[in-house]
Amino acid sequence: MSDPLATPVPETQPGAEEQAAAMTAAARAVVEQADHAMRNWSDPSPEPVRLGSPRHLRMFCNMLLQTHNPYKPAVIEWPKLSPEALQRVTSLPIWDIAVQTEGHASIRVQTFAATVQEPLLRSALEMDGAEEARHKVVLSKLVQAYDIPLAPEPVYPPPADPEWGWLVTGYSECIDSFFAFGLFAAAKRSGFFPAELVETFEPVIQEEGRHILFFVNWAAWYRRNLPWWRKPLFAIKVARAWAFLIWERIGIARGIDADGMAQDANFTMNGSAALGEALSARSMIELCLAENERRMAGYDQRLLRPETVPRLARLIRRLLR
Repeated sequence: MSDPLATPVPETQPGAEEQAAAMTAAARAVVEQADHAMRNWSDPSPEPVRLGSPRHLRMFCNMLLQTHNPYKPAVIEWPKLSPEALQRVTSLPIWDIAVQTEGHASIRVQTFAATVQEPLLRSALEMDGAEEARHKVVLSKLVQAYDIPLAPEPVYPPPADPEWGWLVTGYSECIDSFFAFGLFAAAKRSGFFPAELVETFEPVIQEEGRHILFFVNWAAWYRRNLPWWRKPLFAIKVARAWAFLIWERIGIARGIDADGMAQDANFTMNGSAALGEALSARSMIELCLAENERRMAGYDQRLLRPETVPRLARLIRRLLR
C-alpha cells in the first residue's frame, strides 16, 4: 500500500530539444497541409458545369479563394547558399524583370477588381491582386537575402483601361507561366538551384498556375455573358492584348523591355542552358508541356485549362526535328 504522505514523483517534462522538435513537426504539418490544399481542389457537386453559368462563376472563384496558401514572405527563411550556388543565382539576368513584372501585375489586377460589382468575383480578384503583390515581396526579400543588385524600380501607374490591364496581365501570365514551369523543373533536376531554395520558392510557381486557371475560366465566363453587340469589341481587345504581348516579348528577346530600356534577357531565349541543362528546343517544349499538365492536374477537371500556349507549343514541336 502506498504512503499517502510520500512526496509525489514529478512527471518527466520534455526538454527544450523535444519541445522544439514537436513544434517544428507541427509547423511542418501545417505547411504541408496548406501546400496540398493549394494544389488539389474539386467542387463538391458532381454535376456537369455549363460554361458561363452562375455555377461556373462560383466554381472558378472558389477554386482561387479556397486554395490560397497563407505563407508570409517576412518569415521565409532563405537558405544559406554555397559560394558556387550563390554565384549562379545572382548571375541570372531575370531579377529586374521579375520584380517589375509582379509590380505591374498587382496594380493592374487591383485596379480591375475595383470595377467589379459581383461580390464573389471581386473577392477572388482582390485575392489574385494580393498574391501578385506578395510575389513582388517574395522576390524583393530574395534579392535582399542574396545581395542581388537591382535597377531602380519604375512607378507602377494604374492602367487607364482597367479591363485592358487585366487582359494583358492574364494572357501575359499564360505565356510566362508555361515556360517558367519548364525552366523551374530544369533548374531543379540539374541542381542549378539548391533543393532548399527550390522548396522555398515552389509555392510562388504553383500560385501562378492557379492564377492562369482562374483567368482562362473568367475569360470564358465573361465572353459568354456579354451582350451580342459587345462580343466583337471584346474579341478585338483580346487580339490587341495578344499583339501587344508578342511585340513586348520580341523586344525582351532582343534585350529591350516594353518601356524601351535595355535588358539582359538572353535568359528568356536560352533558359535551359543558363540553368545548367542544355536541352534541345524540342526537349524544352516537352518539359514545359509535361510540367504544365502536372501543375494543373490537381484541380477540378470541369474547369477550363489554358490552351493557347500549349497548343502553339505542340505545333512548334511537330515542326522541329
